Order: sequence, then C-alpha cells, then structure tokens
Amino acid sequence: MHLILEYLAFFIAFRYYVFLRKQSADSITSANRLSIIIGAIFGALLLSRAVAFLENPVIHSQEGWMALMNNKTIMGGLFGGLLGVELAKMIIGEKQSAGDLFTFPIILGIIIGRVGCFLAGTNEFTYGKKTSFFMGMNLGDGLNRHPVALYEVFFLLLLFILLTKIQRNSKSLESGMLFKFFMISYFLFRFFIEFLKPNTFFVVGLSSIQILCLICLLYYQKTIRQATAYAVKKLHLL
Repeated sequence: MHLILEYLAFFIAFRYYVFLRKQSADSITSANRLSIIIGAIFGALLLSRAVAFLENPVIHSQEGWMALMNNKTIMGGLFGGLLGVELAKMIIGEKQSAGDLFTFPIILGIIIGRVGCFLAGTNEFTYGKKTSFFMGMNLGDGLNRHPVALYEVFFLLLLFILLTKIQRNSKSLESGMLFKFFMISYFLFRFFIEFLKPNTFFVVGLSSIQILCLICLLYYQKTIRQATAYAVKKLHLL
C-alpha cells in the first residue's frame, strides 16, 4: 500500500500541476519550464539519496548499492530540487520565479505519500518515539508511538488552506513568495518534529534532517527577515 500511494502521489501531484498551469498565465515558456522540471528531478534524485545516507552513514555504508538507492528522504528531495531549479534557470537564463506553480502539487503529493508512510507503520522510518501522549498509537511493534506521519498530514492540510487564502487575498503577492512560505514553514516544522523521532545518529546534537532544515532556513534568511519585519509592523499598528 505504501508503494502504491507513493506512485499515486507522484501521478496526482503531476496531474494537479498540469491542471494549475493550464488555469494560470505562466510567464515561463514551455521549453524553459521543461528544463526547470528536469533540473528539479535530478537535484531531488541526488540530494534525497545523499541526505538519507547521512541519516546514519555508519549503517548505510554497510548496505549494498540497491539499498542505498532505495533510501530517500523528501527533505533532501525538496532542497535538492530547489538547487536543481536554480541551476537550470542559471543555465537557460530564466529570470522569472518558477516555484509558485509547484507549491500546491508538492503539498498534495507529500500528504498522499505520508498517508502511505503511516500505513507502513514501523516498516518505514517515519514513526515517532514511544509516548504516553493521548495520540500515541501502536504502529506495528506493540508500543504506543507518536504518529509523526499523521502530525505531518495535519500540518500540511492547514498549510495548504493557509497558502490558498494568502494567494486568494494577496493580489500583489510577489512572484515566488508562495513557494518560499511553503519551504520555510515546512522545514521549520520538520526541524521540531524530528525531536519526536527515534534518531540514533547526531552531529552537534542534531540529525542530518535537522541540519538540512537549518541550511534551508539560512538560504531563505532574507525572506524570513522581511516577513518578521512585516509582522512586527502589523502588530505595532494594532
């Protein structure tokens, strides 16, 4: 079921992207958009495997190549896709922001994929630590654990609704800001939710996913500063 939902996530997310592109006035040509998608695919493919390997390099280095290729993480995929897009845009000379059109399909795809992760239970490393919290669940090993995948689904549903309202109510929103908001929100959420997972390999007390989250937030530090200043100004006016 997890594998089925994983492939279904890719298919539905892509069809949703095609639908949104037909409904919007995309300022990027089809040829350039294709180059951007190819850049995103290769960037996501490489970094999703690399970050998954770094989750526990001692154990993963003892596995075969097939196991290494099968290990992947959405966090590496997202940041790798971002870097791949920026590299592709640099090569083809595209100046327009390309992220907004991908934002909602990506969120939808992750939601579907996380449902598959939840159904996989402890066979997929998206479960949480043992807990006495009222939402603790037996995910297959007889212990009550944080259903981290469900927490993520709930968060992404709220984020989807919030970004939809922002897009609808902010007509003058700068191009690319929806995608930036998504990346900042999701990587910030994942940084904190990782504390609920039974990670065993740490660098300076953080998992590889958390270190990647900090790198991504540093990448968007200008946007974070601008958003913080805007929020403080609004609060001051109130």
